[in-house]
Amino acid sequence: MIIKVAPTSHWRAASLLRTVQNHQTKCLCHGWRWCRWEYAFEVSANNVRFGNGVTKEVGMDFKNLNIGKLINLDPVKNAVSALESQGIAYEIYSDVRIEPKDSALKDAIAWARKAAPEAYLAVGGGSVIDTCKISSLYEAYPDADFLDFVNTPIGKARSVDKKLKPLIAIPTTAGTGSVDLISRRVKTGIAHRALKPILGLVDPLNTRSMPSQVKSSSGLDVLCHSLESWTAIPYHDRVPRPTNPLLRPAYQGANPISDVFSFEALKLTVKYLPRSVRDPEDHEAQQKLLLAATLAGIGFGSAGVHICHALSYPISGMNKGYRHAGYNVNYPIIPHGVSVAVTAPQVFRFTGPSNPDRHLAAAEVFGVDIVNAKSESAGEILGDAIAEFLTKLGDQPLGISKLGFTNHDIPDLVEGTLPQSRILNLVPNFQIDEDRQREDLGKILEASLAY
Repeated sequence: MIIKVAPTSHWRAASLLRTVQNHQTKCLCHGWRWCRWEYAFEVSANNVRFGNGVTKEVGMDFKNLNIGKLINLDPVKNAVSALESQGIAYEIYSDVRIEPKDSALKDAIAWARKAAPEAYLAVGGGSVIDTCKISSLYEAYPDADFLDFVNTPIGKARSVDKKLKPLIAIPTTAGTGSVDLISRRVKTGIAHRALKPILGLVDPLNTRSMPSQVKSSSGLDVLCHSLESWTAIPYHDRVPRPTNPLLRPAYQGANPISDVFSFEALKLTVKYLPRSVRDPEDHEAQQKLLLAATLAGIGFGSAGVHICHALSYPISGMNKGYRHAGYNVNYPIIPHGVSVAVTAPQVFRFTGPSNPDRHLAAAEVFGVDIVNAKSESAGEILGDAIAEFLTKLGDQPLGISKLGFTNHDIPDLVEGTLPQSRILNLVPNFQIDEDRQREDLGKILEASLAY
């Protein structure tokens, strides 16, 4: 199939293509020539069951899969009771580390390879679910090196060409996790559609025991998921187009379907996160926030995220000793949502010129009157709105200096961000030249020291 690009897209595409390496590729869209620009997006959403009490159905779900022996991560009473009610045998792995380091993941992988289950059940937050996904993946590849499936350029991003064991996830927080590579002092991820659970049981009852700080940090992750996917480059601006649909990345840029989910998630998060944090008995707010996390997951699952998440990985990985309040751990920890949100005001000031209308629409969700707003001020307006939101939310580090970082740390943080190419590729108005990228990232971090 040959696609003819509309003239307005052609001129933008042609100008950008001139800056791409190996720019010998011609972009003569009016002449019906092949173009390297993407022309399609693909949405692969999880099966989700949402509602109070759906945890009790998990035993029947595994019985319906003819599963007899099961692994359950960090089990809760309702999940275990549901399994036992259906005669499902299970083994428990509970040594999951919050914000897992590679050493903890390797321990879980070794356990999974020895246990060789028929299926997996993950009950917990993003760290638990990610540990379960990774254990399932590497159990299917017993000879794989740990970096084989880690995203490039840190790892090899090996393709998953086997069918993995069934995995059902029961989230107990409203965020996601990542992988901390100790030797590299950086966080990254493993992204592939094969890792998606066959079913997510999203039960608001499971979030009621979350401490306020955990609600806050996980909700901030949802906030940035929705904002970043809403403002990511359009899917048709991504190059190169894959030579085979199987090679199309999980994160593809903003698209008409992701837009619907991301924007609705943003509205729910802005409205209900403050309520959820302030009042542990506000069950409506908790339910709406978990719904927001579900919607945002569908949105960024195809659109992807960009600078906030790219910066968050070295911010967490290079932690200088900060331990966030509300987390009952005996080691330094910057929760993922905190590390993502701490640069958000300045990130969206930077991305504002790429799509003023989207940034103003997001600012309006925060309560800003945009009737007389000027397009050239869109980034500043949204950045200010986010900063005010974080300040009013309370108990947040308002800048990376509150995490212990100084100007002297910025070059290292930049170098830790640059390898996150799978998401930096989705940054609007980002330069292809690496020196310019360093300059832009450095300015964002410097402006994020305090606000």
